[in-house]
Amino acid sequence: MRPKPEVIRRGQIVRSSTWQGVRCGDAVVVNAPKERRQHFTFVAHVLNEATGDEWVEVRGGRVGEAKGRSFRPDLIYPGEARKGARLVGPSLAMAAKLPLA
Repeated sequence: MRPKPEVIRRGQIVRSSTWQGVRCGDAVVVNAPKERRQHFTFVAHVLNEATGDEWVEVRGGRVGEAKGRSFRPDLIYPGEARKGARLVGPSLAMAAKLPLA
């Protein structure tokens, strides 16, 4: 059983453990030249309400690494979007990965 979605608010910063149908621990692909070949898991979506900036926190990297990184939401794709060396389908920012009812 997965934990309940957690939203933490600290001043103007809102940090959520779910975003666009992915939850903490789900596999995601980062569409950046170096990072596309690496493996990442979703950690949190963060929104700065004062400036409107938002980013997605992920953990992973090369095999055996567990570095924390942040990327723009438009660079984050679901884990199943990787087909060989290509990415198929829209990013999570453009099309949410929502469960079927």
